[in-house]
Amino acid sequence: MIKLLGILIIILGFTFKLDSILIIMLSAIVTAIVGGLTPTDLLSTLGENFVNNRSMAIFILIMLVTGTLERNGLKETAAKLIGKIKNPTSGKVIAAYGLMRGVFGAFNVNFGGVAGFVRPIIMPMATGAIEASGKEPNEEHVEEIKGMASAMENIAWFFCQVLFIGGSGGLLIQSTLASLGYEVELADLAKVAIPTAIVAVVVGMVYFIQKDKSLSKKFYKQAATKTQGQEDKVENK
Repeated sequence: MIKLLGILIIILGFTFKLDSILIIMLSAIVTAIVGGLTPTDLLSTLGENFVNNRSMAIFILIMLVTGTLERNGLKETAAKLIGKIKNPTSGKVIAAYGLMRGVFGAFNVNFGGVAGFVRPIIMPMATGAIEASGKEPNEEHVEEIKGMASAMENIAWFFCQVLFIGGSGGLLIQSTLASLGYEVELADLAKVAIPTAIVAVVVGMVYFIQKDKSLSKKFYKQAATKTQGQEDKVENK
């Protein structure tokens, strides 16, 4: 059980909010000592694992770049770009977001997903497009739009994140294939994934634009018919 002392150190360190890197290094050293490793063995193990997983270093660098971009208004700039759509509809807003999401996803830039970007930014823009056309947003239509926007987020991010060399998706696929005996370079994996990503995003954009048109005809035709019926009743009275 004493070999689990390193885990206890991490738990206590995070509980008392101590320096994360210091706690992890201390845990590694203590685990090595109680596990019978010499200082030379410990350094050799660390070096070997770093070489085997050197692609992870790219992921660390991208985290810093992404954080800097978000701090300097990445989300606000993205929203302004989508807001420049001419004659916007909910479907066009979602399609524009999917295209932009795919491009940024290829560089491993994350906007925060459904909770961080779709819900607070894309949804108000999508419903605002309905109001701009002089219609009152139908509740069922809005619920459909939520699903469409979330689906566009998932499609663009799922297929395009693999295009980034060193992204978590690519690393996962590479490590999985390696365990099966297939050595794949991340650059080759990205090249193979490009056609799939383009087709997935384009098909998603076209589908959601057409679906929004169909939903608009359905819900607002019903609303217009209902309003006309009410006016006829008033006139008859």
